[in-house]
Amino acid sequence: MRLKYIAAAATVSFVAGAVTAPLLPTFAAEKSNAKFSDDTYKYLELFGDVFERVRKDYVEEVTDQQLLENAINGMLTSLDPHSGYMPAKSFQEMQEQTKGEFGGLGIEVTMESGVVKVVSPIDDTPASRAGVQPGDYIIGIDGKPAVGLTLQEAVEKMRGPINTPIIITLRRAETEPFDVKLVRAVVKVQSVKSRVEGDVGYIDINQFNETTQVGLDGAIKSLKAKLGPKLKGYVVDLRNNPGGLLDQAVSVSDTFLDRGEIVSTRTRHSEETQRYNAKPGDATDGKPLVVLINDGSASASEIVAGALQDHGRAILLGTKSFGKGSVQTIIPLARGESAMRLTTARYYPPSGRSIQATGIDPDIEVKPAKIEPIGTPSAGFTRAERDLPGALRNENEKQVEPLVQPPAQVGPQSGAKPDGAKDAAKPAAGAAKPGAGQQTASAAKPQEPEDYQLQRALDLLQGIALYQRAEAKPAGGTN
Repeated sequence: MRLKYIAAAATVSFVAGAVTAPLLPTFAAEKSNAKFSDDTYKYLELFGDVFERVRKDYVEEVTDQQLLENAINGMLTSLDPHSGYMPAKSFQEMQEQTKGEFGGLGIEVTMESGVVKVVSPIDDTPASRAGVQPGDYIIGIDGKPAVGLTLQEAVEKMRGPINTPIIITLRRAETEPFDVKLVRAVVKVQSVKSRVEGDVGYIDINQFNETTQVGLDGAIKSLKAKLGPKLKGYVVDLRNNPGGLLDQAVSVSDTFLDRGEIVSTRTRHSEETQRYNAKPGDATDGKPLVVLINDGSASASEIVAGALQDHGRAILLGTKSFGKGSVQTIIPLARGESAMRLTTARYYPPSGRSIQATGIDPDIEVKPAKIEPIGTPSAGFTRAERDLPGALRNENEKQVEPLVQPPAQVGPQSGAKPDGAKDAAKPAAGAAKPGAGQQTASAAKPQEPEDYQLQRALDLLQGIALYQRAEAKPAGGTN
Protein backbone atom coordinates (compact mmCIF):
# COMPACT_ATOMS: atom_id res chain seq x y z
CA MET A 1 0.00 0.00 0.00
CA ARG A 2 1.21 3.48 -0.84
CA LEU A 3 0.45 6.53 1.23
CA LYS A 4 0.14 10.01 -0.24
CA TYR A 5 1.84 12.19 2.32
CA ILE A 6 2.30 15.92 1.89
CA ALA A 7 3.64 17.22 5.18
CA ALA A 8 5.99 20.16 4.90
CA ALA A 9 8.89 18.47 6.58
CA ALA A 10 10.22 15.64 8.66
CA THR A 11 9.30 15.47 12.33
CA VAL A 12 11.34 14.47 15.31
CA SER A 13 9.63 11.09 15.25
CA PHE A 14 11.77 9.99 12.30
CA VAL A 15 14.87 8.14 13.47
CA ALA A 16 17.31 5.68 12.02
CA GLY A 17 16.72 2.02 12.75
CA ALA A 18 18.20 -1.35 11.91
CA VAL A 19 17.28 -3.13 8.71
CA THR A 20 18.96 -5.85 6.73
CA ALA A 21 20.37 -4.45 3.51
CA PRO A 22 21.70 -6.45 0.56
CA LEU A 23 25.36 -6.17 -0.32
CA LEU A 24 24.69 -5.04 -3.88
CA PRO A 25 21.84 -2.88 -5.19
CA THR A 26 18.88 -4.67 -6.72
CA PHE A 27 16.07 -3.33 -8.87
CA ALA A 28 13.30 -5.83 -8.31
CA ALA A 29 11.19 -3.65 -6.01
CA GLU A 30 9.32 -2.07 -8.89
CA LYS A 31 9.00 -3.01 -12.55
CA SER A 32 10.04 -0.36 -15.00
CA ASN A 33 10.16 -0.09 -18.75
CA ALA A 34 13.28 2.09 -18.56
CA LYS A 35 16.41 0.42 -19.89
CA PHE A 36 19.79 0.93 -18.32
CA SER A 37 22.40 2.54 -20.54
CA ASP A 38 26.07 1.67 -20.60
CA ASP A 39 26.71 4.75 -18.45
CA THR A 40 24.32 3.44 -15.82
CA TYR A 41 26.24 0.18 -15.49
CA LYS A 42 29.50 2.13 -15.46
CA TYR A 43 28.38 4.21 -12.47
CA LEU A 44 27.03 1.15 -10.67
CA GLU A 45 30.44 -0.41 -11.07
CA LEU A 46 31.97 2.81 -9.74
CA PHE A 47 29.67 2.63 -6.74
CA GLY A 48 30.81 -0.91 -6.07
CA ASP A 49 34.47 0.14 -6.23
CA VAL A 50 33.91 2.99 -3.75
CA PHE A 51 31.89 0.76 -1.48
CA GLU A 52 34.64 -1.87 -1.31
CA ARG A 53 37.38 0.70 -0.75
CA VAL A 54 35.50 2.30 2.15
CA ARG A 55 34.82 -1.11 3.74
CA LYS A 56 38.49 -2.01 3.53
CA ASP A 57 40.39 1.19 4.23
CA TYR A 58 38.19 3.65 6.18
CA VAL A 59 39.87 4.69 9.43
CA GLU A 60 37.11 3.13 11.53
CA GLU A 61 35.12 0.00 10.90
CA VAL A 62 31.68 0.58 9.40
CA THR A 63 29.02 -1.98 8.62
CA ASP A 64 27.65 -2.76 5.20
CA GLN A 65 24.24 -1.75 6.52
CA GLN A 66 25.46 1.72 7.49
CA LEU A 67 27.11 2.32 4.15
CA LEU A 68 24.20 1.14 2.05
CA GLU A 69 21.51 2.92 4.06
CA ASN A 70 23.50 6.15 3.95
CA ALA A 71 24.02 5.72 0.20
CA ILE A 72 20.30 5.21 -0.35
CA ASN A 73 19.41 8.16 1.86
CA GLY A 74 21.99 10.36 0.13
CA MET A 75 20.55 9.51 -3.27
CA LEU A 76 17.05 10.50 -2.14
CA THR A 77 17.84 13.57 -0.04
CA SER A 78 19.91 15.05 -2.87
CA LEU A 79 16.75 15.21 -5.00
CA ASP A 80 14.76 17.66 -2.85
CA PRO A 81 14.22 18.48 0.86
CA HIS A 82 11.24 16.15 1.20
CA SER A 83 12.49 12.87 -0.28
CA GLY A 84 14.37 10.44 1.93
CA TYR A 85 14.90 6.92 3.20
CA MET A 86 13.06 5.65 6.27
CA PRO A 87 14.56 2.66 8.06
CA ALA A 88 12.25 0.25 9.84
CA LYS A 89 11.83 2.17 13.09
CA SER A 90 11.43 5.48 11.33
CA PHE A 91 8.81 4.00 9.00
CA GLN A 92 6.90 2.57 11.94
CA GLU A 93 6.93 5.89 13.77
CA MET A 94 5.73 7.74 10.68
CA GLN A 95 2.75 5.39 10.52
CA GLU A 96 2.05 6.04 14.19
CA GLN A 97 2.25 9.77 13.60
CA THR A 98 -0.36 9.70 10.83
CA LYS A 99 -2.64 7.92 13.29
CA GLY A 100 -2.32 10.88 15.64
CA GLU A 101 0.12 9.58 18.28
CA PHE A 102 3.91 9.35 18.27
CA GLY A 103 6.93 9.86 20.45
CA GLY A 104 9.16 12.93 20.29
CA LEU A 105 9.40 16.64 21.02
CA GLY A 106 6.58 17.80 18.77
CA ILE A 107 8.63 19.88 16.32
CA GLU A 108 8.10 19.94 12.57
CA VAL A 109 11.47 20.67 10.98
CA THR A 110 13.01 21.18 7.57
CA MET A 111 16.50 21.88 6.24
CA GLU A 112 17.45 25.36 5.04
CA SER A 113 20.95 26.23 3.84
CA GLY A 114 22.39 23.35 5.80
CA VAL A 115 20.68 24.32 9.07
CA VAL A 116 17.70 22.62 10.70
CA LYS A 117 14.78 25.06 10.74
CA VAL A 118 11.57 24.79 12.73
CA VAL A 119 8.49 24.85 10.50
CA SER A 120 6.18 24.80 13.50
CA PRO A 121 5.79 23.28 16.96
CA ILE A 122 2.77 21.04 17.41
CA ASP A 123 0.22 22.32 19.92
CA ASP A 124 0.34 20.93 23.46
CA THR A 125 3.73 19.27 23.07
CA PRO A 126 7.04 19.79 24.89
CA ALA A 127 8.23 22.08 22.09
CA SER A 128 5.17 24.36 22.11
CA ARG A 129 5.12 24.55 25.89
CA ALA A 130 8.80 25.55 25.92
CA GLY A 131 8.16 28.42 23.52
CA VAL A 132 9.81 27.06 20.36
CA GLN A 133 8.59 29.20 17.44
CA PRO A 134 8.26 28.80 13.66
CA GLY A 135 11.38 30.06 11.94
CA ASP A 136 13.74 29.17 14.82
CA TYR A 137 17.02 27.57 13.73
CA ILE A 138 18.29 24.59 15.72
CA ILE A 139 22.05 25.15 15.82
CA GLY A 140 22.92 22.86 18.72
CA ILE A 141 21.72 19.63 20.32
CA ASP A 142 22.87 18.73 23.82
CA GLY A 143 25.80 21.11 23.61
CA LYS A 144 27.07 19.86 20.24
CA PRO A 145 26.75 21.74 16.94
CA ALA A 146 23.83 20.72 14.73
CA VAL A 147 25.15 22.60 11.69
CA GLY A 148 26.46 20.10 9.16
CA LEU A 149 24.13 17.29 10.22
CA THR A 150 21.64 15.92 7.74
CA LEU A 151 17.99 16.38 8.62
CA GLN A 152 17.75 12.67 9.44
CA GLU A 153 20.80 12.83 11.73
CA ALA A 154 19.47 15.85 13.58
CA VAL A 155 16.09 14.22 14.02
CA GLU A 156 17.74 11.07 15.35
CA LYS A 157 19.69 13.03 17.95
CA MET A 158 16.54 14.78 19.14
CA ARG A 159 14.77 11.46 19.60
CA GLY A 160 15.22 9.34 22.69
CA PRO A 161 13.47 7.55 25.56
CA ILE A 162 10.38 9.20 27.00
CA ASN A 163 10.93 11.44 30.06
CA THR A 164 14.60 12.03 29.23
CA PRO A 165 15.87 15.64 29.00
CA ILE A 166 17.41 17.29 25.97
CA ILE A 167 18.81 20.78 25.41
CA ILE A 168 18.50 22.40 22.01
CA THR A 169 20.22 25.64 21.10
CA LEU A 170 18.09 28.02 19.05
CA ARG A 171 18.86 31.08 16.95
CA ARG A 172 15.90 33.39 16.52
CA ALA A 173 15.88 36.43 14.23
CA GLU A 174 18.56 38.86 15.42
CA THR A 175 18.76 37.61 19.01
CA GLU A 176 21.73 35.82 20.50
CA PRO A 177 21.56 31.99 20.49
CA PHE A 178 19.89 30.55 23.58
CA ASP A 179 19.26 27.12 25.08
CA VAL A 180 15.87 25.50 25.61
CA LYS A 181 15.54 22.48 27.87
CA LEU A 182 12.89 19.96 26.84
CA VAL A 183 11.73 16.61 28.14
CA ARG A 184 10.88 13.97 25.55
CA ALA A 185 7.30 12.72 25.72
CA VAL A 186 4.65 10.75 23.91
CA VAL A 187 3.00 13.30 21.63
CA LYS A 188 -0.73 12.78 21.29
CA VAL A 189 -2.05 15.06 18.62
CA GLN A 190 -5.64 16.26 18.73
CA SER A 191 -5.67 17.50 15.18
CA VAL A 192 -8.90 19.52 15.49
CA LYS A 193 -9.97 21.78 18.35
CA SER A 194 -12.92 24.13 18.52
CA ARG A 195 -14.55 26.72 20.72
CA VAL A 196 -17.16 29.44 20.62
CA GLU A 197 -15.98 33.03 20.10
CA GLY A 198 -19.04 35.21 20.71
CA ASP A 199 -21.44 34.09 17.99
CA VAL A 200 -18.68 32.68 15.75
CA GLY A 201 -17.42 29.11 15.61
CA TYR A 202 -13.61 28.83 15.87
CA ILE A 203 -11.99 25.66 14.49
CA ASP A 204 -8.25 25.04 14.83
CA ILE A 205 -6.83 22.36 12.51
CA ASN A 206 -3.19 21.82 13.49
CA GLN A 207 -2.32 18.92 11.15
CA PHE A 208 -3.87 16.45 8.74
CA ASN A 209 -3.79 12.91 10.08
CA GLU A 210 -6.27 10.03 10.00
CA THR A 211 -8.46 11.63 12.69
CA THR A 212 -8.78 15.09 11.13
CA GLN A 213 -12.04 14.69 9.20
CA VAL A 214 -13.75 12.95 12.12
CA GLY A 215 -12.60 15.76 14.40
CA LEU A 216 -13.85 18.42 11.99
CA ASP A 217 -17.28 16.81 11.70
CA GLY A 218 -17.54 16.70 15.49
CA ALA A 219 -16.42 20.33 15.84
CA ILE A 220 -19.02 21.63 13.36
CA LYS A 221 -21.77 19.61 14.99
CA SER A 222 -20.80 20.86 18.45
CA LEU A 223 -20.64 24.53 17.37
CA LYS A 224 -24.04 24.31 15.69
CA ALA A 225 -25.54 22.83 18.85
CA LYS A 226 -24.02 25.51 21.09
CA LEU A 227 -24.85 28.57 18.97
CA GLY A 228 -27.95 27.46 17.09
CA PRO A 229 -29.48 30.23 14.95
CA LYS A 230 -27.05 32.80 16.43
CA LEU A 231 -24.14 31.22 14.52
CA LYS A 232 -22.81 33.90 12.15
CA GLY A 233 -19.92 32.02 10.58
CA TYR A 234 -16.68 30.12 11.12
CA VAL A 235 -12.99 30.88 11.52
CA VAL A 236 -10.77 27.98 10.42
CA ASP A 237 -7.26 28.36 11.79
CA LEU A 238 -4.55 26.75 9.62
CA ARG A 239 -1.66 28.77 11.06
CA ASN A 240 1.44 26.67 11.77
CA ASN A 241 -0.24 23.61 10.24
CA PRO A 242 2.62 21.70 8.54
CA GLY A 243 0.39 19.41 6.46
CA GLY A 244 -0.13 15.66 6.42
CA LEU A 245 -2.30 13.27 4.42
CA LEU A 246 -3.56 14.24 0.98
CA ASP A 247 -6.90 12.46 1.34
CA GLN A 248 -7.61 14.37 4.56
CA ALA A 249 -6.85 17.71 2.90
CA VAL A 250 -9.27 16.83 0.09
CA SER A 251 -11.93 15.70 2.58
CA VAL A 252 -11.61 18.86 4.72
CA SER A 253 -11.92 21.05 1.63
CA ASP A 254 -14.99 19.09 0.54
CA THR A 255 -16.59 19.81 3.91
CA PHE A 256 -16.88 23.50 3.01
CA LEU A 257 -17.46 23.18 -0.75
CA ASP A 258 -20.61 22.19 -2.60
CA ARG A 259 -19.07 21.59 -6.01
CA GLY A 260 -15.99 22.06 -8.17
CA GLU A 261 -12.40 20.90 -8.29
CA ILE A 262 -10.42 20.85 -5.05
CA VAL A 263 -6.92 20.04 -6.28
CA SER A 264 -5.11 18.26 -9.09
CA THR A 265 -1.87 16.31 -8.87
CA ARG A 266 0.45 15.98 -11.85
CA THR A 267 3.39 13.63 -12.21
CA ARG A 268 6.04 13.56 -14.95
CA HIS A 269 3.63 11.30 -16.87
CA SER A 270 0.65 13.27 -18.18
CA GLU A 271 -1.62 10.22 -18.18
CA GLU A 272 -1.28 9.96 -14.39
CA THR A 273 -2.84 13.36 -13.66
CA GLN A 274 -5.49 13.09 -10.95
CA ARG A 275 -8.27 15.54 -10.14
CA TYR A 276 -10.19 15.61 -6.88
CA ASN A 277 -13.67 17.14 -6.92
CA ALA A 278 -16.08 18.20 -4.20
CA LYS A 279 -19.30 16.30 -3.61
CA PRO A 280 -22.64 18.09 -3.21
CA GLY A 281 -23.32 19.42 0.27
CA ASP A 282 -21.71 22.08 2.46
CA ALA A 283 -21.57 21.00 6.11
CA THR A 284 -21.56 24.64 7.23
CA ASP A 285 -24.70 25.56 5.24
CA GLY A 286 -22.87 28.28 3.33
CA LYS A 287 -22.09 30.35 6.43
CA PRO A 288 -19.35 32.98 6.00
CA LEU A 289 -15.88 31.51 6.39
CA VAL A 290 -12.52 33.11 7.25
CA VAL A 291 -9.33 31.02 7.04
CA LEU A 292 -6.22 32.07 8.97
CA ILE A 293 -2.82 31.28 7.40
CA ASN A 294 0.82 32.19 8.00
CA ASP A 295 4.30 31.07 6.97
CA GLY A 296 3.86 27.89 9.02
CA SER A 297 0.84 26.85 6.93
CA ALA A 298 2.25 24.28 4.53
CA SER A 299 1.36 21.56 2.06
CA ALA A 300 -2.00 20.00 2.95
CA SER A 301 -3.12 23.20 4.67
CA GLU A 302 -2.20 25.11 1.50
CA ILE A 303 -4.38 22.73 -0.53
CA VAL A 304 -7.35 23.59 1.69
CA ALA A 305 -6.60 27.32 1.69
CA GLY A 306 -6.05 27.39 -2.08
CA ALA A 307 -9.25 25.51 -2.88
CA LEU A 308 -11.41 27.70 -0.65
CA GLN A 309 -9.79 30.88 -1.96
CA ASP A 310 -10.09 29.95 -5.64
CA HIS A 311 -13.78 29.09 -5.26
CA GLY A 312 -14.47 32.31 -3.35
CA ARG A 313 -15.76 30.20 -0.47
CA ALA A 314 -13.53 31.76 2.19
CA ILE A 315 -11.59 34.92 2.88
CA LEU A 316 -7.94 34.18 3.64
CA LEU A 317 -6.50 36.39 6.37
CA GLY A 318 -2.98 36.51 7.80
CA THR A 319 0.38 36.29 6.04
CA LYS A 320 1.84 34.38 3.06
CA SER A 321 1.90 30.59 3.43
CA PHE A 322 4.97 28.32 3.37
CA GLY A 323 4.93 27.43 -0.34
CA LYS A 324 5.21 23.64 -0.60
CA GLY A 325 3.50 22.48 -3.77
CA SER A 326 4.70 18.88 -4.00
CA VAL A 327 3.31 15.46 -3.06
CA GLN A 328 5.34 12.66 -1.49
CA THR A 329 4.50 8.98 -1.84
CA ILE A 330 5.53 6.58 0.92
CA ILE A 331 6.73 3.43 -0.85
CA PRO A 332 7.35 0.37 1.37
CA LEU A 333 10.63 -1.48 0.77
CA ALA A 334 12.28 -4.70 1.98
CA ARG A 335 9.08 -6.63 2.71
CA GLY A 336 7.47 -3.56 4.27
CA GLU A 337 10.07 -3.13 7.00
CA SER A 338 11.47 0.13 5.63
CA ALA A 339 10.24 2.69 3.14
CA MET A 340 11.23 5.57 0.92
CA ARG A 341 9.55 8.95 0.89
CA LEU A 342 9.70 10.09 -2.73
CA THR A 343 8.41 13.29 -4.29
CA THR A 344 6.22 11.99 -7.10
CA ALA A 345 3.95 14.87 -8.09
CA ARG A 346 3.18 18.55 -7.89
CA TYR A 347 -0.24 19.75 -6.84
CA TYR A 348 -2.27 22.66 -8.17
CA PRO A 349 -5.26 24.51 -6.70
CA PRO A 350 -8.41 24.84 -8.88
CA SER A 351 -7.06 27.93 -10.66
CA GLY A 352 -4.14 25.87 -11.99
CA ARG A 353 -1.49 28.13 -10.41
CA SER A 354 1.54 26.56 -8.79
CA ILE A 355 2.25 27.62 -5.22
CA GLN A 356 5.63 25.83 -5.09
CA ALA A 357 8.19 28.14 -3.45
CA THR A 358 5.82 31.12 -3.79
CA GLY A 359 3.09 30.28 -1.28
CA ILE A 360 -0.46 31.57 -1.12
CA ASP A 361 -1.09 35.26 -0.56
CA PRO A 362 -3.93 36.02 1.86
CA ASP A 363 -6.86 38.10 0.64
CA ILE A 364 -6.30 40.39 3.62
CA GLU A 365 -2.78 40.65 5.01
CA VAL A 366 -2.73 40.95 8.78
CA LYS A 367 0.59 40.57 10.54
CA PRO A 368 0.84 39.52 14.18
CA ALA A 369 0.63 42.61 16.35
CA LYS A 370 0.33 43.72 19.94
CA ILE A 371 -2.75 45.74 20.88
CA GLU A 372 -2.29 48.66 23.25
CA PRO A 373 -4.92 51.22 24.27
CA ILE A 374 -4.44 54.80 23.06
CA GLY A 375 -3.93 57.30 25.89
CA THR A 376 -6.92 59.36 27.09
CA PRO A 377 -6.98 62.91 28.57
CA SER A 378 -6.84 61.46 32.06
CA ALA A 379 -7.27 58.10 33.71
CA GLY A 380 -11.00 57.47 34.15
CA PHE A 381 -12.12 60.10 31.61
CA THR A 382 -13.75 59.48 28.26
CA ARG A 383 -14.87 62.05 25.70
CA ALA A 384 -18.44 62.09 24.45
CA GLU A 385 -20.97 64.72 23.37
CA ARG A 386 -23.25 64.08 26.31
CA ASP A 387 -20.39 64.83 28.74
CA LEU A 388 -20.24 68.45 27.58
CA PRO A 389 -21.95 71.09 29.76
CA GLY A 390 -25.36 72.01 28.36
CA ALA A 391 -25.39 69.21 25.78
CA LEU A 392 -28.76 68.73 24.06
CA ARG A 393 -30.65 65.80 25.49
CA ASN A 394 -31.81 62.82 23.50
CA GLU A 395 -35.58 63.16 22.94
CA ASN A 396 -35.96 59.39 23.38
CA GLU A 397 -34.52 59.47 26.91
CA LYS A 398 -36.08 61.08 29.97
CA GLN A 399 -32.84 62.51 31.30
CA VAL A 400 -29.17 62.37 30.34
CA GLU A 401 -26.63 62.36 33.13
CA PRO A 402 -22.92 62.94 32.34
CA LEU A 403 -20.97 59.68 32.40
CA VAL A 404 -18.06 61.33 34.22
CA GLN A 405 -17.18 64.79 35.49
CA PRO A 406 -15.63 66.46 32.40
CA PRO A 407 -12.12 67.87 32.52
CA ALA A 408 -11.76 71.52 33.47
CA GLN A 409 -10.85 72.42 29.89
CA VAL A 410 -12.50 70.61 27.02
CA GLY A 411 -14.16 71.55 23.78
CA PRO A 412 -13.47 74.20 21.17
CA GLN A 413 -14.61 77.06 23.46
CA SER A 414 -11.69 76.52 25.84
CA GLY A 415 -9.14 76.08 23.09
CA ALA A 416 -8.59 72.35 23.71
CA LYS A 417 -7.09 70.38 20.84
CA PRO A 418 -9.56 68.19 18.94
CA ASP A 419 -7.47 65.08 19.60
CA GLY A 420 -6.92 65.97 23.31
CA ALA A 421 -5.68 62.40 23.91
CA LYS A 422 -2.10 63.63 23.91
CA ASP A 423 -2.65 66.09 26.78
CA ALA A 424 -3.03 64.19 30.05
CA ALA A 425 -4.88 66.15 32.74
CA LYS A 426 -3.09 66.70 36.02
CA PRO A 427 -4.65 65.30 39.21
CA ALA A 428 -6.68 67.77 41.25
CA ALA A 429 -5.11 69.48 44.26
CA GLY A 430 -5.26 67.38 47.39
CA ALA A 431 -5.86 64.14 45.49
CA ALA A 432 -4.56 61.13 47.34
CA LYS A 433 -1.42 59.61 45.90
CA PRO A 434 -1.25 55.87 45.37
CA GLY A 435 -0.07 54.21 48.53
CA ALA A 436 0.92 50.72 49.56
CA GLY A 437 -2.63 49.45 49.29
CA GLN A 438 -3.43 51.13 45.97
CA GLN A 439 -2.66 50.48 42.32
CA THR A 440 -2.24 52.89 39.47
CA ALA A 441 -3.65 52.07 36.05
CA SER A 442 -0.19 51.10 34.80
CA ALA A 443 0.38 48.82 37.78
CA ALA A 444 -2.81 46.85 37.19
CA LYS A 445 -2.50 43.15 36.37
CA PRO A 446 -1.77 42.81 32.65
CA GLN A 447 -4.35 41.10 30.47
CA GLU A 448 -3.63 37.90 28.59
CA PRO A 449 -2.04 38.55 25.19
CA GLU A 450 -4.62 38.96 22.45
CA ASP A 451 -4.50 37.04 19.19
CA TYR A 452 -4.59 40.03 16.86
CA GLN A 453 -5.09 38.02 13.67
CA LEU A 454 -7.97 36.05 15.19
CA GLN A 455 -9.61 39.25 16.44
CA ARG A 456 -9.47 40.71 12.93
CA ALA A 457 -11.05 37.54 11.56
CA LEU A 458 -13.87 37.78 14.11
CA ASP A 459 -14.37 41.46 13.29
CA LEU A 460 -14.55 40.58 9.60
CA LEU A 461 -17.24 37.96 10.19
CA GLN A 462 -19.22 40.42 12.29
CA GLY A 463 -19.03 42.92 9.43
CA ILE A 464 -20.18 40.33 6.90
CA ALA A 465 -23.10 39.40 9.14
CA LEU A 466 -24.14 43.05 9.47
CA TYR A 467 -23.91 43.55 5.72
CA GLN A 468 -26.01 40.46 5.02
CA ARG A 469 -28.60 41.58 7.57
CA ALA A 470 -28.78 45.03 5.98
CA GLU A 471 -29.23 43.50 2.53
CA ALA A 472 -32.05 41.30 3.81
CA LYS A 473 -34.09 44.28 5.05
CA PRO A 474 -36.69 45.68 2.66
CA ALA A 475 -35.92 49.07 1.14
CA GLY A 476 -37.80 52.14 2.38
CA GLY A 477 -38.31 54.00 5.63
CA THR A 478 -39.96 52.87 8.81
CA ASN A 479 -43.37 53.89 10.12
